[in-house]
Amino acid sequence: MSSRRWLQRAFDLVLSVHQINSNVLNCGSLMRLALALARDQMPVPASMVLRIILESGKLPDVDILSMVFLHMLKSQVGSYLVTDVMIETCESFLDQVTDRREMKKLDPIKNNATLFNMVLESCVNFKCIIKAQKIMELMSLVGVVADVNTVVIASRVFEMVGQRDELIQMKRSIDSLTSLPFLQYYQHFFDSLLSLHFKYNDMDAAAKFLINLHQQRKPSVFFPNGLQKQGIIQIGSGNLKTGYRIMFDPGKVDRSFVLGTESQFGLVVLTNGNLLHTEKALAKLIVGCVKSRNMHALSSLFIMLHKEDLEVISPLDVVNACIQMGWLHAAHEMLDDLESAGIQVGITSYISLLRAYEQENKSEEFDGLLQQIQKIASTMDDIHSNYPFTIKNIAKIVKDEMPLTNSSLFAALAEEMKHYNPEGHLTLEFNNSILFFCKAKMMEDALCTYKRMREQHIRPTYYTFCHILCSYSSMDMHREITMLWGEIKRRLEYGELDVDRDLLDCLILNFLKGGYFSRVMEVISYMSKHNIHCDKWKYRHVFLKLHKNLYRNLNSLHDKTEAQNKRIEDVRAFRSWAGIK
Repeated sequence: MSSRRWLQRAFDLVLSVHQINSNVLNCGSLMRLALALARDQMPVPASMVLRIILESGKLPDVDILSMVFLHMLKSQVGSYLVTDVMIETCESFLDQVTDRREMKKLDPIKNNATLFNMVLESCVNFKCIIKAQKIMELMSLVGVVADVNTVVIASRVFEMVGQRDELIQMKRSIDSLTSLPFLQYYQHFFDSLLSLHFKYNDMDAAAKFLINLHQQRKPSVFFPNGLQKQGIIQIGSGNLKTGYRIMFDPGKVDRSFVLGTESQFGLVVLTNGNLLHTEKALAKLIVGCVKSRNMHALSSLFIMLHKEDLEVISPLDVVNACIQMGWLHAAHEMLDDLESAGIQVGITSYISLLRAYEQENKSEEFDGLLQQIQKIASTMDDIHSNYPFTIKNIAKIVKDEMPLTNSSLFAALAEEMKHYNPEGHLTLEFNNSILFFCKAKMMEDALCTYKRMREQHIRPTYYTFCHILCSYSSMDMHREITMLWGEIKRRLEYGELDVDRDLLDCLILNFLKGGYFSRVMEVISYMSKHNIHCDKWKYRHVFLKLHKNLYRNLNSLHDKTEAQNKRIEDVRAFRSWAGIK
């Protein structure tokens, strides 16, 4: 008989004993069984064994629990179950804690930031944002002192949701630290923040970010002498009672917890011990500034770097790349800004722009630039002649003039133009407003914002509905959730929304709590149709906790209405599906 069949027999025996008398089950033996099941990639039975331990009121051994989670996280279903078990573990023991003296019960979990990091990273990998936010809230409630890995993963959660304010608050906290000994980890954080600046189409913030990044190359900024303090990860507004805080130790990192070395968006890179932007980041900034007609933001980057002797980017390359892309007015505007700031660019870029104006038959711009060149000619080091400025004698004016070549920056700009979305930031801004109102329990304002979003023909995303659903759930507004489900269902049918297990799971839990069994079976049917894992144990547990004796004797009701008959059928259908006798 194979080991898997023996494990299945052992699991079946545990279930049988649990139904008769769970007190005779030994916690240590159950943990070893859970580990064996997880190793053999049987995540569902492994999670059920862990839940049996929790039902007994005992805290699983954290070291073994970490190993169980490690094996379960290798599969998508296992990741879903690990997240739920982690949430249930924390909630179970937080419910038992009546005063601060009993908080010591949570010390084994509280002192294991890696356990939370494992679960949080799996939420990010499988885009379970509702669960990720719940895990972070529980970290705050339990009092976990996070590490640098947590900073990285939390920044990814915030980036996915579009919570730029939270990342900006984290940056303030990080900037206030006396040193950053694990700079390679913070690369991911800065990568996420810069990504959101671009997604919000905030080129002023992006340019300021790049300036700050170059300024931080100075050793005195990152590595002065002094005492180290803890950093803060703020979740939600610090002014609202609903906000949470996670403290993190910037000098603490579990090196056995492996994060990818590559930045997720390829915008920030660690070079020679310094964090620098990549060419892709510069290309995004240029495209954003050109399309939003905000060349002053781009110019300010070069002007500030020039003032601080940090000229690591050549403005000449940027101007030439803009000319190659056909953005002549943008190139001209940048030349004007640099000239006003007293920064010499050289005659080559002016002549290249002049030639481009001639090729485009823009005589007015051509004449204006020609006059501009004549005025500033005396200040240009690379002009060695007093010939009149005409296209015919350019060769006599410019030393060793070379034609424009297709630079790597030009290629990066061409690539970014393929992905540029001029209205993408509007979706983020609406979602962010909806999230703020939802966190503040201001549902009328949230729904008004959602209505404006639809009126402007901006398609709601998965996150839009997540924010509204989670807020309704926190206020037990189950009836409103049924109406929200109707909207979600329509968009799923029309292909306007991607199917998401996290969202559907949250809907089922709320419908169970509200007693909407018709909706429960509707969502379960939808999940089954799309081969999405349903956590029967969890749904059964919620039902037995809230509706154990509901319609216990289904035949005892006389003179039932059609609605009552339908409700009884739905309850019977759920009992049958969940295996409740």
